[in-house]
Amino acid sequence: MTYQKVPIALLKDPRHLLSLGFGSGLAPKAPGTFGTLAAIPFYWLMAWYLPDQLYIVVCLITFLIGIYLCELTTQTLGVDDHPAIVWDEFVGYFITMLFVPLTLSTVVLGFFFFRIFDILKPWPISVIDSRIKGGLGVMLDDVLAGCFALAAMHICLWLFY
Repeated sequence: MTYQKVPIALLKDPRHLLSLGFGSGLAPKAPGTFGTLAAIPFYWLMAWYLPDQLYIVVCLITFLIGIYLCELTTQTLGVDDHPAIVWDEFVGYFITMLFVPLTLSTVVLGFFFFRIFDILKPWPISVIDSRIKGGLGVMLDDVLAGCFALAAMHICLWLFY
């Protein structure tokens, strides 16, 4: 499917700036991958400075704000779940890294696990992706991908660390 190019002027609105991942979603190829990469420095800061309980609160708040942000940008672009909307990748990656030790190897492994589940969309992610629209739909499939990736991360940690 071919999508319309996103006007760069949208980045002047802080709400679109966030939903477009600070511009990372405007990458011409693989915007979801670039959005996830853009989430890593934010994760790093959160993991370094926030206790686990506050990290969970931030994940919840970013999810709830994301429903609004993604709905707004979806309506503005007139396209449901435009690839340039990558706030959901930020939140999905944050979920992937819940209770994971902060190391370069876990950051990279979490990136790969999240991207795999986000791209392949195994059941029930694919069902959510196809049936729930709007801001909630944009967010939910990546939250589920993040949950799957979180499980994979903790299985790896249990087996290998």
